[in-house]
Amino acid sequence: MSVRAFLHVQSIRLASGREALVARVVAQDGRVGYGFSLDLDATAARHMAEWDAGICKERPQYLPLLDHPWEKEWISRQPIQWTAEPAFALLRWLDR
Repeated sequence: MSVRAFLHVQSIRLASGREALVARVVAQDGRVGYGFSLDLDATAARHMAEWDAGICKERPQYLPLLDHPWEKEWISRQPIQWTAEPAFALLRWLDR
């Protein structure tokens, strides 16, 4: 990653009861990106967030695990509807 960024990863409980990781990246110029991992891989969530913020050019590969709406949206290259999970709205992100 050539652009400096601030990263924050949090765990949430999905409506299904499973746990997921959600990453938020803030680039030096203020661009923000989000990513997720349903298999609790913080690196995968970070790479997704970096791509979403425009820091990384190559879109990360993702293999769906749970047939979750976020997975379907990622695979179909649609915007992620983060609010599909009520716990996402409860996240509080650290500032730089």
